[in-house]
Amino acid sequence: MSVVELHALNARELQRAERRHRWYLFGSGLPALLLVLLTFVLPIGWLFWLSLFDANGQLTIENYTRLLEPIYVLTFVQTFKISIIVTIACVLIGYPYAYFMIKGARWLANLAMGLLLVSLWTSLLVRTYAWLIILQRRGIANDLLMSLGLTDAPLALVHNLTGTVIGMVHIMLPFMILPLYAAMKSIDPIYNQAAAAFGASPSRAFRDVFLPLSLPGLAAGATLVFVITLGFYVTPALLGGGKVQMISMRIESDVSMYANWGAASSLGVVLLLTTLLMLFIVKKGAGLGRRSE
Repeated sequence: MSVVELHALNARELQRAERRHRWYLFGSGLPALLLVLLTFVLPIGWLFWLSLFDANGQLTIENYTRLLEPIYVLTFVQTFKISIIVTIACVLIGYPYAYFMIKGARWLANLAMGLLLVSLWTSLLVRTYAWLIILQRRGIANDLLMSLGLTDAPLALVHNLTGTVIGMVHIMLPFMILPLYAAMKSIDPIYNQAAAAFGASPSRAFRDVFLPLSLPGLAAGATLVFVITLGFYVTPALLGGGKVQMISMRIESDVSMYANWGAASSLGVVLLLTTLLMLFIVKKGAGLGRRSE
């Protein structure tokens, strides 16, 4: 057998081995794919199907055209407004917190991580009621402010946008800090040392070296916080006191009060598509889709 024929035979054997490996991977991942299909794809398809029918079971697009009414437009605007505010607040608080966990003394960093995990492990409902107690008119926050002479009367810190944002920021902080911490932890200190060796000040080394390398973690955390916040229900329902309406609350009222599954489904479909669009924009804007060279 010539060398050329031997190479051709080896190439064919390699191709067959690769095909067998791909089929093996497909077979191994098939149960997970079926689970995703049954628990995610089919329910979304059913949701879209329901949105095409009115309360009487008639095929219609009214469920989507009614979303142009002012009450629904205001609900969407308020939902995205709250999500943006919460995301920005989590970035401003979470980045220094994660940076401290990386650069601070080990025992303080461990303490900060412990406090973060305890907060994450505590029930969302418990944390929301805790903020309700703290922020109410005769709560801890107002009593402290008045005892320090900073205010003469209790402030309205709950059952409004302020209390809703405070509670949501506290709940969402771990989802911002943990991706940031993972990204910062992976940054080799030698990069900052190299910048210092070339005469860069600590502030410039942070700005030109550390900050750009931590941006993927920042983008991941901000996206996670923003997307989860869009679908929040419990916290705005309790801390907003009915004065802060988000899409999830509108969906709940359409189902529980009016039994209008079509209207609720259309809201869910539009929210899902809007979320996917935002994720696509963030991915393109942050360059997360590029392969590292």
